[in-house]
Order: sequence, then structure tokens, then C-alpha cells
Amino acid sequence: WVVADRGYASHAFREHIWSRGARPAIPSKRNEAPVACPDWIYNNRNFVERLWARLKEWRAIATRYEKTASSFMGVLSLAAALDWLKS
Repeated sequence: WVVADRGYASHAFREHIWSRGARPAIPSKRNEAPVACPDWIYNNRNFVERLWARLKEWRAIATRYEKTASSFMGVLSLAAALDWLKS
């Protein structure tokens, strides 16, 4: 699933998500025809947004100090594990 808000609600973007093998969970704009969007997935996106907000409290994650993707993923995993232990 790819979850996004109404700002990304376009037919071309949804087609791109389908072509990549994922399902879009993007509600339609108010002036467009309704599109099938599972409410239970879209309503749970706030958990992901709150997680990113907590992870961005780490300065190295917010500013992306790490140069390589693997070292950034390591710092991200460390921050997520410590956040999980804290809660």
C-alpha cells in the first residue's frame, strides 16, 4: 500500500503506483469522483506520521548527516529501536 493525502490525488500518480506493483490508498479530491480508498489504511497513516516526527528529533536523521544509504539506514534503525524501547 502507498498511503498519501489528497494533495497526491491524480490519475497519473495512481497509475504509477499500480505500475510499480503497489496499491494506492489516496482519497479523491473533493471535486473529483470518489475512488476506492480503504478507510482503515488511510486512517492509520497518522501512526506513521507521528513516528517520523519522533524520529526527526534525532538531529542526524532530520538533517541526514550520513552520506551513504546503508549508514543512514543504520542510524534510522537505531533511532526506531530506541524509540520502541522508550515507549
